[in-house]
Amino acid sequence: MHMISALEVSETNRMISEEKLDVRTITMGISLMSCIDTDLDALCRKIYDRICEKAGRLVAVGQEIGADYGIPIVNKRVSVTPIALVGAAACRTTEDFCKIAETLDRAARTIGVNFIGGYSALVSKGMTQADELLIRSIPDALARTERVCSSVNVGSTKTGINMDAVRLLGEMVRQTAEKTKEQDSIGCAKLVVFCNAPDDNPFMAGAFHGVTEADEIINVGVSGPGVVKTAVEQVRGEGFEKLCETVKRTAFKITRVGQLVAQEASRRLGVPFGIIDLSLAPTPAVGDSVAEILEQMGLEEVGCPGTTAALAMLNDQVKKGGIMASSYVGGLSGAFIPVSEDAGMIHAAEGGDLRIEKLEAMTCVCSVGLDMIAIPGDTTASTISGIIADEAAIGMVNGKTTAVRVIPVIGKGVGEKAEFGGLLGYAPIMPVNTKSCEGFICRKGRIPAPVHSFRN
Repeated sequence: MHMISALEVSETNRMISEEKLDVRTITMGISLMSCIDTDLDALCRKIYDRICEKAGRLVAVGQEIGADYGIPIVNKRVSVTPIALVGAAACRTTEDFCKIAETLDRAARTIGVNFIGGYSALVSKGMTQADELLIRSIPDALARTERVCSSVNVGSTKTGINMDAVRLLGEMVRQTAEKTKEQDSIGCAKLVVFCNAPDDNPFMAGAFHGVTEADEIINVGVSGPGVVKTAVEQVRGEGFEKLCETVKRTAFKITRVGQLVAQEASRRLGVPFGIIDLSLAPTPAVGDSVAEILEQMGLEEVGCPGTTAALAMLNDQVKKGGIMASSYVGGLSGAFIPVSEDAGMIHAAEGGDLRIEKLEAMTCVCSVGLDMIAIPGDTTASTISGIIADEAAIGMVNGKTTAVRVIPVIGKGVGEKAEFGGLLGYAPIMPVNTKSCEGFICRKGRIPAPVHSFRN
């Protein structure tokens, strides 16, 4: 293993103590394919036992590594095989799938992880009966569980966009909002709709254990917006070459920390190391914001002209620096732009300077998509489907991962706030274009793959 020098250690300690560097998550991916059974009770029992057996030491090992190296490891999580596949033989109703969700929740509570991902379906080209049942069960499943996260992949560059699934998910987002309206519709914060979803993403709410993965795997998500911001402050007024070099070097250092933690977790748990996801994931804390990095680059406020270019450069340099620091890089990797989880984004949105349309433009050049955005509670299902379709189109045409996690906050409108607490933060409710797209969304079938997808 690469020896880390005393200089690197002291520098890392400073990044941790002063600049909010942390390892955002160690996520253990667990295949549930061996649990498949036609009997639902037997399936649930096998799922619970397998998760508890394989991930029973995950939280303790994460705490040990954090203590041994002085590195904060914020979250320990589990992702599992998409449940639409695992439950296909046993589930005949949405209630059957909800029983699996409750089993996952119980297992997560037993082993002490804060989230478990994989209540998921992969439907980029079509939906099986099990896929559709799982999707229709999502509102109840998320209302009845605390730690379960759900994701649905509705499109890809290879297959196009499944518009039947997009239409259905607009309805499911609204129903999820209704069923969790007492908590500002927080259920929607645990539901992500993807295009080109990666199999190895450690970040919630979109994590699932892809069918191409081994039986168990350790994936680590690092995060250090505060570190990058401090570094960028040091080169104010310098040229782009110097700015890019600074971000790249800083991303390398951040990723080395993740590589160390991933190797240690892999060794101590006896589970293969999968990937490092080098995404800059913000928190609601001041000084831990992607928006603030962009503002240090010379923008008065995120959302103003130049924002998309600055974000494109940041994303690219993070990847170029990080990829040299780890043997395996994957997941999403780059910079996240969630509104509720980023103090700078919240400030810009509250002032009306950052709007959904600008965020959509920014998603063309960054890691993920429209993330943790609170919208008026009376937003129609077809409008939500339209937002999902737009974001999926950006992902499909550009061959990148995009996602939507919007929260229609029932009973609230523009100018009010949704409070989610913890890492999820709070969000100003942003205006949405209310002109109808229903005639478009209600067409059946799928949008074909783009011409440049034919590379066989």
